[in-house]
Amino acid sequence: MSRFRRASRRLTVVGALSLGLVLTGCGGGGSKSGGGNSDTLIAYTGQSGDYQINFNPYSPTVIDGPGTVYEPLFFYNVAHKDDPTPRLGTEYSWNKEGTELSVTLRSDAKWTDGQKFTADDVVFTLDMIRKNPEMNSTGYAGTATAVDETHVKIAFDKPSFSDGPQILGRFWIVPKHIWSTLSKPSEDVMKNPVGTGPFKLADFKPQAFTLEANPDYYGGAPALKKIRFVALSGNQSGADALKAGQIDWQTGPVPDIKDVAKNYPGYQAITVPMNQAALFTCSNAELGCTGPQTDPAVRKAIYYAIDRTQLNALAFENTASEISPGYALVTRDKALLSSKLTDQVAPMDPQADKASRLLEEAGYTKDSDGIYAKNGEKLALTVKVVSGWTDYITAVTTIGEQLKKAGIKLTVQQVSWNEWSDARGRGQYQLLIDSLSQGSAPDPYYLYSYFFSSKTTAPVGEAANPNFARFKNADVDAALDALKVIDPKDTAARQPYYDTIQAEIEKSMPYIPLLTGGTTSEFNTGKFTGWPTQDNLYAFPAVWGRPDNSEIFLHLKPAK
Repeated sequence: MSRFRRASRRLTVVGALSLGLVLTGCGGGGSKSGGGNSDTLIAYTGQSGDYQINFNPYSPTVIDGPGTVYEPLFFYNVAHKDDPTPRLGTEYSWNKEGTELSVTLRSDAKWTDGQKFTADDVVFTLDMIRKNPEMNSTGYAGTATAVDETHVKIAFDKPSFSDGPQILGRFWIVPKHIWSTLSKPSEDVMKNPVGTGPFKLADFKPQAFTLEANPDYYGGAPALKKIRFVALSGNQSGADALKAGQIDWQTGPVPDIKDVAKNYPGYQAITVPMNQAALFTCSNAELGCTGPQTDPAVRKAIYYAIDRTQLNALAFENTASEISPGYALVTRDKALLSSKLTDQVAPMDPQADKASRLLEEAGYTKDSDGIYAKNGEKLALTVKVVSGWTDYITAVTTIGEQLKKAGIKLTVQQVSWNEWSDARGRGQYQLLIDSLSQGSAPDPYYLYSYFFSSKTTAPVGEAANPNFARFKNADVDAALDALKVIDPKDTAARQPYYDTIQAEIEKSMPYIPLLTGGTTSEFNTGKFTGWPTQDNLYAFPAVWGRPDNSEIFLHLKPAK
């Protein structure tokens, strides 16, 4: 649900490849007159090594498919409060009590193997999610029924208004005639994905894979004929490829990011504050986490020891902004920030006295090396980061120097994306750097239900998705259950539960907040038109954002 640019269900894999090898023959870009096919978009997601094939939209290691191949019923724009855009659904409505959701489906969609899409596929998908906890990231508990081929009703035992955007916007509808044959649908990698979406898989190689326009798409074949997702060797090679005009869209850091149009002729950039970067901690000893980070005092000491102003300058070119320890977005969700928080926003400057006091009250004393220790054990931690993520590597290296001044030893471990992702999912880490994504609608409820619900975690050794910190709190669970039954329009009734959630997660701090990421994309305006702008932010403009990237692909046209 990963860096500012990738969110935690990101797409990056590690392993070095040469720039020339990867981009040879994949259709160039860079400008209207650049090399390669004018109708092929070259996308770089930050992939720093070989792809491992996985087009299962319900897998934490999916490389693509949600939105492009497999569609939701509606598209929800998390960057702007717009009405949902129809995809496989055309209309929806709740009954007055919020216990029944009715959805009308389009009648002209079909799967890429030629079979007709019907309500049975929707019912099957929802039933599959309910029956497989590892696929059910928000605790969906509805009962879906096909009224006829184009109408579905979903019944709930209690009011479930807040389930709406998740069901309608983040459940990827799959073909019953294929998925019903799978014994473990959460684990199948779907090498030959069959969807209803605007694109389908054309070819796959570890260095790059290509999606091509679906000629039978109900909305008409996209003007963008091919998308080539390439693997490079990290952020620097991405910036080099952009400079050489060899990629058309990337989301990530480039040198002197404020002058993209000047330094990269033919390109424009856009920055949107969205995902919240944090040090994820395996926090819960009762679920098998081990290490000093299982102590809330240690986590909060780290929080106060961080110099966020320096971190922003050194790692993120000052594109990041303040973050709340209650994880409501400081700008978008300003009205929801709780008055019960000790800090409505995290301090930008370090507060060494608070960090020391927390550790000393927890029984730590400094040894002769200036490092705190307890019961003869130094306060030493490891933090995992993906090789090639240069901004995040700079971030954790900077934090390590800051924590050393506070008497905490931090060792940086650069690992492959596969190792990092597996450790994150199974809880086999002490700290790692990642970011919390916003969920299915512009409302912090969804982030809370993803990352802080006991329903979305698991004991160490088992896959959690996406409560990777193993956080469990009865008050937070109860508040989430209460929010689920309140009409989202009733903000006054919802606020006390937001207060509880924010206060409890600040107290425990399983994800140590760093900064709110300024997610920056650079894209080739000389080769394609239709990109999002600040005045027309019709989708969250991140190349790895799903299903947002699919909405952007549908808007793009080759420049004439």
